[in-house]
Amino acid sequence: MRTKDLIAKRLRREKASQRKNRNQQESKRVPTSEVRELEYTIPSGFPEDVQAEAQRLPIASIPTQELLRRRDMRDVLTFTIDPDEAKDFDDALSFQILDTGNYQIGIHIADVTHYVHEQTALDEEAYRRGTSIYLVDKVIPMLPERLSNELCSLRPNEDKLCMSVIVEMDPNAKVLRHKICRTVICSDRRLTYRQAQDMLDGELIADQPLLEALQVLHRLAQVLRAERFRRGAINFETPEVHFRLDENNEPTEIFFHKSLDTNHLIEEFMLLANRIVAAEIGKRKSGLPTPDSDKPARPFVYRVHDNPDPEKIGKLSQFIKRFGLNLKISSNSKTTHKHINALLDDCQGRPCQTLVETLTIRSMAKAVYSSDNIGHYGLAFPYYTHFTSPIRRYPDMMVHRLVAKYLLQSKALCRSDKEELEQACQHCSDCEMAAQMAERDSIKEMHAKWISNHLGEEFDAVISGVTEFGLFVQLTDTLTEGLVPIRTIKPHDYMQFDEENYCLIAAGSGQTYTLSDPVRVRCTKVDIDRKLIDFVLVEE
Repeated sequence: MRTKDLIAKRLRREKASQRKNRNQQESKRVPTSEVRELEYTIPSGFPEDVQAEAQRLPIASIPTQELLRRRDMRDVLTFTIDPDEAKDFDDALSFQILDTGNYQIGIHIADVTHYVHEQTALDEEAYRRGTSIYLVDKVIPMLPERLSNELCSLRPNEDKLCMSVIVEMDPNAKVLRHKICRTVICSDRRLTYRQAQDMLDGELIADQPLLEALQVLHRLAQVLRAERFRRGAINFETPEVHFRLDENNEPTEIFFHKSLDTNHLIEEFMLLANRIVAAEIGKRKSGLPTPDSDKPARPFVYRVHDNPDPEKIGKLSQFIKRFGLNLKISSNSKTTHKHINALLDDCQGRPCQTLVETLTIRSMAKAVYSSDNIGHYGLAFPYYTHFTSPIRRYPDMMVHRLVAKYLLQSKALCRSDKEELEQACQHCSDCEMAAQMAERDSIKEMHAKWISNHLGEEFDAVISGVTEFGLFVQLTDTLTEGLVPIRTIKPHDYMQFDEENYCLIAAGSGQTYTLSDPVRVRCTKVDIDRKLIDFVLVEE
């Protein structure tokens, strides 16, 4: 047989092998309904006994006896700042200027566990769910609406029970003293992030006390944020994809959410409350008022984030060199923090930005709940917990109960055995992972629905993944991701997969397709049920 015929036969055989590999890979892409069946469960509603228990909770005014047990802060300027569509307001801020010129700032969190007690149907259902799930077109709450949107939600002009962290700060954002206590508040105003930002920017009129509070809190938050990064916190602020939906919950537009200064304002004070609570419990030993190294720490629920795996950081350092980027390797974790932040700064605005940010996040350990405190690497906090969202996270409810037991002499039933707490922490971490999978699936589904209305259209994209069966590409303007099948790339040429260098090479022409390369693509096929999108390259 002639050499030309042998080559042609080899090419046909390798093409057939590529098609087989592609079909095998596609068969591994399990439809979402099956994934949900196998890996996580989305509850459609609450059991009857849970709903009945929620309905029996009183919505009327708070009894005088309960008010007398609490610090009354209803006369202090208080407000909430939340997303536009939020209905469950579980945190509020209060603000006062003291005679000394210092500031008293209240970080008020809905006192959910005042209403939801252990060994009740409500608590057992909340524990089973572990967290609220935020899909693109709906929220699946951890607690029934009567609690999440009514009784516990810190709605304006309503007296509400809270668990609060009250701090006194000087003008340099130094915390001089703090107190954790039960309070009753009455929010004066419900603000959205956009409204609060417009007030700061002078684009929306605000009454003087509220404007002054926002201005001072904004300045203090900036100091707290700068100090956090100075200590080594990693600045992971990746773009959030949002969808504009029509009356049928079908996506009409994809846009990115940009964090505002007011997002950072709330973030910093919630972080402050979380670390104050964790340190207050973690530094005290066996109920003693001061640290005692000879006594064991009291069992508690921490939010922990381990140091990154040196091997993963090393691989990341090698990989990003192809983009002209550098990540210095150091045995000192604080120095590594700085190098990672420098890398994230360097990749800003480059075609490889999203890819490098994603790979950097993947090289990090995953934050989880644990009864053993190892600190939080990403935030650079030696003590950290989740205290500020008990309406939507079960670990926060556990923390509230432990705070009440250890600091406020509560006699209520409460998990406090370390082994039992660790089991609950693992369960909550698993629930969080399942919720994240569901939320990612929801986003993929909306991407597929959106682009199904744009079949045949061309888009700018970057190569986000390279495999033996094709190229994954991500659209520049929407972050929609899909596959360019290998059989459509240079169909008359042999495509060679270079696994080590993450690229496909056309044997005949020598053209190379590698990660972060900009490409022009056309959408050719969409499978909404399986959330699969196919593109072809548009060759210039």
